[in-house]
Amino acid sequence: MAQAIVAAHGPTLALPLADPAPPVPEHDEPEYLAALHACTALGFIAPDALCVARAWRNRTHRTANFDARHWPDDPADFGVAPYPRTDAFAPCPHALGLYAVLPDAAWVGRMAHAGVPTVQLRFKSDDPQAVRCEVRAAVAAVRGTGARLFINDHWRDAIEAGAYGVHLGQEDLRDIDADGLAAIRTAGLRLGLSSHGYAEMLRADAHSPSYLALGAVFPTTLKRMPTPPQGIGRLHAYARLMRKLALVAIGGIDASHLSAVLASGVGSVGIVRALIQAPQPEAAAARLAAMIDAATGASDGR
Repeated sequence: MAQAIVAAHGPTLALPLADPAPPVPEHDEPEYLAALHACTALGFIAPDALCVARAWRNRTHRTANFDARHWPDDPADFGVAPYPRTDAFAPCPHALGLYAVLPDAAWVGRMAHAGVPTVQLRFKSDDPQAVRCEVRAAVAAVRGTGARLFINDHWRDAIEAGAYGVHLGQEDLRDIDADGLAAIRTAGLRLGLSSHGYAEMLRADAHSPSYLALGAVFPTTLKRMPTPPQGIGRLHAYARLMRKLALVAIGGIDASHLSAVLASGVGSVGIVRALIQAPQPEAAAARLAAMIDAATGASDGR
């Protein structure tokens, strides 16, 4: 059974083995063990392999059938709660369109005025006053443009300044407590969360965020990633599972990748280098936004 899974899905899902130590099995059922061994052989890290093996076991029990050709993609088999949810953060459009991740308020304003529909301020500083000023400047910079502004990490300043939303990485999510998440929800800010595989997707989804970021799809030099690039095949699998959420594909994506990325069904693509390193960023933004909007039907709905 494990060999059948690897043969069926190796061409699209296999990555160089990230974790040579297989996870400790939680069950001894043949279907579960087969899926666990197959996921390890395909290069899934241990927490992700366990998630898929559990889902395969649940689906086999539910359908009374083991199908090696069908990769699990039913949210219920992964323990994903159905939508709508009473604890959900404020919604955002399913198709957020071009999502520009930018280093400072000047870039935020520049891209917002160029017509980019969704922007994120990813400002890095250990100076609280500098952060507060930059967040306020970014909020002011998008005023009147219609751009949706997310603030990376600095959620207190985002609430104070009246940003559209907050984006948290997995480390940020571990650091924030229930009161902090409640403050974001009560203020009406949207919440976006990063993920890099099945275990992190399920952890993020349990908080009922406004959107989920899936990455890194391709290699990126902008930040150290906790996992290898996931590739197009895994992006498609993740998007099928989390299809009820607004989804943002991110990580090393440029114009040459857009068609394959958008075919996964994500409603938004996060772009960094292809904008800030472009010779003509406004022209690059217009071209990328048009390509994404044509594929997703992204609109200006808030």
